[in-house]
Amino acid sequence: MVLETNKTIGEIVADDFRTAGVFSQLGIDFCCKGNRTIDEVCNRKGIDKYVLLEELDRATANNSNQNIDFKSWGMDLLIDYIEKKHHRYVEEKIPQLLMFLTKLEQVHGKNHPELFEIKNLFHQSANDLTQHMKKEELILFPFIKKMVEANRNHTAAGNPGFGSVANPIEMMKEEHENEGERFEKIKALTQNYTPPADSCNTYKVTFKMLEEFETDLHAHIHLENNILFPRAIVFQERFY
Repeated sequence: MVLETNKTIGEIVADDFRTAGVFSQLGIDFCCKGNRTIDEVCNRKGIDKYVLLEELDRATANNSNQNIDFKSWGMDLLIDYIEKKHHRYVEEKIPQLLMFLTKLEQVHGKNHPELFEIKNLFHQSANDLTQHMKKEELILFPFIKKMVEANRNHTAAGNPGFGSVANPIEMMKEEHENEGERFEKIKALTQNYTPPADSCNTYKVTFKMLEEFETDLHAHIHLENNILFPRAIVFQERFY
């Protein structure tokens, strides 16, 4: 894989999502903090730049058709994918995880008091993500789709009421940042989602679900922060 040194982590993952696994394994946030370069990340994390580049080469050596080029998708199609793939996932998993975390808190909280904080953090995340997704689905996403449709039909998109699309996008990105920080705390409290030696099956399943939830959240935020949002801003500036 030939990397352009001026590209950010987010842009690298946008070009080839197979690189996401490498960054995740090294604890490099490619979604909320995807605006950093390889050099900046390596200096901050104390990572050997050439070892990282070698890992990225290895991850992208296999020309698999499974690597979806989301950058080639129209914004309206990408929005539909985000809603159906990621928003629905969040809506489905939140009640399941809250139920399991409540059970763990009741049964194992005495010996593992960190479970109370984990449950509290996820409960905050559940509330904030639910509101966040509704703002996207009811305000931001419909206007982006309206711009695409108006451009297709050579008509005006109209006044959205919030001025530049960059305004709500900035708010969404700030909320993404909050979620990223919250899950960093959950990850630390769970020892990188490692169940303790005395854990039951519910304990193991819950930690695995939390890990999968974070992985999906990273992919979700990446599609918005690094692909959809920049394109929407440029699109409005260019055509409106």
